[in-house]
Amino acid sequence: MKHDFDGLREKLGQLSFPTLYLFKFIVKSDVNKIAKIESLFHSERAQIRRKESSKGAFVSISVKEVMLSVDEIIEIYIKSSKIEGVIAL
Repeated sequence: MKHDFDGLREKLGQLSFPTLYLFKFIVKSDVNKIAKIESLFHSERAQIRRKESSKGAFVSISVKEVMLSVDEIIEIYIKSSKIEGVIAL
């Protein structure tokens, strides 16, 4: 699946780096998929928060981490897009 990140790249280009960036993902409650998302980040630097949906079928994952560049942010979105069923917000 090809993604066009030009619009995002333009918006992110307005930030000054390094910056604390918030990523948000939604995924089915599957420990393997949750682990894959969390593995995209540096565990010692990232603040990761999980919240289950009311019926427990999905998990919202919020990650705050200091990013050094636009490319670093987009690279995480590209890698997350390869995880089946993950929705990046």
